[in-house]
Amino acid sequence: MSQDIQQLQATAHQVRRDIVRMVHGCQSGHPGGSLGCTDFLVALYFKVMKHNPAFNMDAIGEDVFFLSNGHISPVFYSVLARSGYFPIAELATFRKINSRVQGHPATHEHLPGVRIASGSLGQGLSVAIGAAKAKKLNGDSRLVFSLHGDGELQEGQIWEAAMFAPHNKIDNLITTIDVNGQQIDGPTAKVLTLGNLRAKWEAFGWDVLEMKGNDMEDVVKILELAISKTGQGKPIAILMYTEMGAGVDFMMGSHKWHGVAPNNEQLAAALAQLPETLGDY
Repeated sequence: MSQDIQQLQATAHQVRRDIVRMVHGCQSGHPGGSLGCTDFLVALYFKVMKHNPAFNMDAIGEDVFFLSNGHISPVFYSVLARSGYFPIAELATFRKINSRVQGHPATHEHLPGVRIASGSLGQGLSVAIGAAKAKKLNGDSRLVFSLHGDGELQEGQIWEAAMFAPHNKIDNLITTIDVNGQQIDGPTAKVLTLGNLRAKWEAFGWDVLEMKGNDMEDVVKILELAISKTGQGKPIAILMYTEMGAGVDFMMGSHKWHGVAPNNEQLAAALAQLPETLGDY
C-alpha cells in the first residue's frame, strides 16, 4: 500500500485520533511520544517499507521494523491495524485484561506485526542489527528499520550496538532516533544531556541524516534518501526532530504528557483538532 503525501497526512490524522482515544479509554499509556512519531510510522508503513500484513516472523523478502521505545505502543498498534495486520476494532481493547494489545508490545500473544517484546529500553538496536546481519547471511536484499527515543540513548547497550554495526558493515540498517528533547522525568538536557548527537553517531562510523519528523514531505524525502544510501558499507542513522504531543496543542512541548491519559474534556479538545479521515474504531 503506497500513498501520496496528502493521503499520508490524512492517515496520520486518523492515527492521532486512535492514539488519544486508546489512552483515554483505559486511562493509561503514553500519548506524547506516540503523537510525535505518528508521521514517521505512517510514512514507513504506508509508503516506504515493503511489508506484508499476512505476518511471517521470518520476513524473507520483506523489510522489517523494530520499535525499541515500546512505550509508544499506541501509534504502533494503530498503524499496524490500519495497515491490515489485525482488526481495527481490536484497538478498543488497549491495555485491558486478556488483550493482545498490551501497554508495551509483547510476543506472547502473537499479535501480528510485533517481532520483539519492547519497552525495556536500550535493546532494540541490538535486535535490529541481528536481523540485518541475518538478512545478509540469507542473501536477502531487504532492509531493517528501527526506532528509538532520544532518552533511550542514555542506555549503554545502545552504544555497544552502535560500535558493532559499522565495524561489521551492517549497511542494510536504517536507525531513527526520535529527538524530542523530553523523557519521563523532564527535558533530556536536564536529566542527562545527550550532547552533539550527530557528532557522536558519525564518530561511531554511521552515515547520519537529519529529518523534520512532523513534516510528512520531509519524512518521506529523508527516508527515501536513507534507502538510497544503504549498501555502501555503513549503517544509516536518522536524527528525527519532533515535538512531543504533535497535533494536539495542549500536549506539545512538555514531558508532562509522556505517560498521562487525557480526561473526558481533554479528549474532546484533542479530537476537535484531529479530523476523522478513515473512520474511528
